[in-house]
Amino acid sequence: VPNYHVPQGVGDIVMIQSDHTGAVDILSAELETAVLLGEQRKAQPPPLAAPTVWTTEKMKEFKAKMGKEKNGRMVVKRGEVVTVRVPTHPDGKCICWEFATDDYDIGFGVYFDWTTVTSTAVTVQVSESSDEEDEEEDEEIEGLSPAGDVERGSKSYLRNRYGEILPVYRRNSHREVQAGSHEYPGEGIYLLKFDNSYSLLRNKTLFFHVYYTS
Repeated sequence: VPNYHVPQGVGDIVMIQSDHTGAVDILSAELETAVLLGEQRKAQPPPLAAPTVWTTEKMKEFKAKMGKEKNGRMVVKRGEVVTVRVPTHPDGKCICWEFATDDYDIGFGVYFDWTTVTSTAVTVQVSESSDEEDEEEDEEIEGLSPAGDVERGSKSYLRNRYGEILPVYRRNSHREVQAGSHEYPGEGIYLLKFDNSYSLLRNKTLFFHVYYTS
């Protein structure tokens, strides 16, 4: 007859282990799962509304205007993902974007980082792939946290922090100006991703304008 050990105590997970088979049964697994799911739901940010998107045919005018702007033109190199990070502005209620490319299409998507805004400066981040960028940000968050801190950065924490507004897919930005807007869901940073990681040979010239409205 196998011997059983039942640990007792408030809040313990009761485990029954058979010395004969080595099998472990968790009696309170259902309760544990319910608690974990409840915590996960609490950590999940609210769902994000869909953006409003449209296109215009005024390519020449848009490119001429952006060509004169200080940061209105950039090159997205082959195999690269450029992320434009745009914080929500205290005077704004909505973000707007417009972009076009020379000769070839480009991947584009919009995400939202539910984080505290400490600066309204727009910054540009370049990486060789979306995954790599996630890893870098994961390391950065872990590096900022004290050792042994249970709140330190993790993949699941990052997944909870970021929300998808518009998935990345290829846009015909070489044929029409691609434009869109999104009402602020709260405080945070918009991540506008220009994805050229699928292109092995071609750099893409990007004309780009981002602004907020109140």
